[in-house]
Amino acid sequence: MNKVFPSHWSFMLGEVALYSFIVVLLSGVYLTLFFDPSMGETVYQGVYTPLRGVPMSHAYESTINISMEVRGGLLIRQIHHWAALIFIAGMMLHMMRVFFTGAFRKPRELNWVLGVLLLVLAMAEGFLGYSLPDDLLSGTGLRAVSAFVLSIPVIGTWMHWAVFGGDYPGTIIVPRFYSLHVLVIPGIILAVVGLHVALVWFQKHTQFPGPRKTENNVIGVRVLPSFASKGGGFFAVVFGVIVMISGIFQINPVWNLGPYNPSQVSAGVQPDFYMGFLDGMVRVWPDWEMRNLFGHYMIPAVFFPSILAATLLMILVISYPAIERRFTKDNASHNLLQRPRDVPVRTSLGVAFLAFYVINLINGANDLFALKLDVSLNVMTWIGRIGSIVFPVLAYMVTYRLCLGFQHHDRDVLEHGIETGIVRRSPTGEFYEVHQPLGDVDEHGHAIPLAYQGASVPKHINELGAAGRAVPGVWSPKDTSGTIDYGHEESAELSTGRELTRD
Repeated sequence: MNKVFPSHWSFMLGEVALYSFIVVLLSGVYLTLFFDPSMGETVYQGVYTPLRGVPMSHAYESTINISMEVRGGLLIRQIHHWAALIFIAGMMLHMMRVFFTGAFRKPRELNWVLGVLLLVLAMAEGFLGYSLPDDLLSGTGLRAVSAFVLSIPVIGTWMHWAVFGGDYPGTIIVPRFYSLHVLVIPGIILAVVGLHVALVWFQKHTQFPGPRKTENNVIGVRVLPSFASKGGGFFAVVFGVIVMISGIFQINPVWNLGPYNPSQVSAGVQPDFYMGFLDGMVRVWPDWEMRNLFGHYMIPAVFFPSILAATLLMILVISYPAIERRFTKDNASHNLLQRPRDVPVRTSLGVAFLAFYVINLINGANDLFALKLDVSLNVMTWIGRIGSIVFPVLAYMVTYRLCLGFQHHDRDVLEHGIETGIVRRSPTGEFYEVHQPLGDVDEHGHAIPLAYQGASVPKHINELGAAGRAVPGVWSPKDTSGTIDYGHEESAELSTGRELTRD
């Protein structure tokens, strides 16, 4: 229990994902008590009048009953769906923090691979989850997956038969997905999460550079009581926010869509954000097909932006630590994180990928943009095609220049000091701004340049403690006593070791 964790807001992103996953599990257990994973046909006779007398599967009927008749069922459904979205979003943000700060470097390459595996499993789990209700929207998404599987060269038809048990849609896909969604994939996720947390526990925790922080120590708070009590409170906050969102914002109203009918396709709808960029790539990909391969094989166009692109993307993300290590020749172990500005190539690559993701997420809704903006869908398609190439390149170039500019500004402050906003006039008539040196000065009063240590550099005079202690100024008079000496008092408190250091 003497384990020390550093205190930084970005480390909470992983906790958001973990706590959301707990909410997903708890709400999912409740839903399993009422959901019927059967594709057997029935006629709805429940309380929702617009669907009375409509033939549907037992899976869809039980989903409607959960929403309309089970006490608190609709709220639990909403909590389950929103928690799943926040779980995946939290993992994405957590991986972005790990990527941009270099936390994936040796000795944490395995944790990076586990993180990518968790994200892929969570995306698959989410897709299986919203395919279970057997409504028109989920059926349309399932039909798209059927096409993706069939497009795989040589083995596509056999894989499709193995998944669907025959022709689409078959009668066993919902029970199969239910077993995977409730038992198999959650069990794998729990095991991977346990291994991931265990590696974080037994390895030395990463931390941002700062005073007294080295590669061989960790400065922060102990697990008990500080970190545990904060974690418990933060879990309550995450749970409360999820419940609040679920009670206010409606999501996946399956009763408005009706049961799935293979002859119908829902219009004006998109998948969840984590699948939306794949849908966007499929929409804007040209109709390039490979025909007459080995005599009679054909590779449909949909194979390239779906199966092939997703596979290559996963391989690239998993292997990135090895790729960077090969180019940088950096084989040392690292416990101190990097500021994104200090690694401009990696940061620019990450922003370029985010630009590619966002533009294809927009492409996934190009029909809605075309409708709302009153432009041709073909125009939106070509904008998406060109933007998928141009915007990542522009994002890389702009980010690279920004990183270099931030580096130059940091070193300028270390060399000359902080701008004070005080302008003086020299005896020769020149105007200049007074700078507050961060370190010692020479015999002429000029700042002695400091070396950059990888830590955040103060840019404002208030960051040095000159502003004094913050006190209420509306309901009580401002306390001006001790303003000048507060910076020294705070430094003295830090020197006494308010935070814990563990070697």
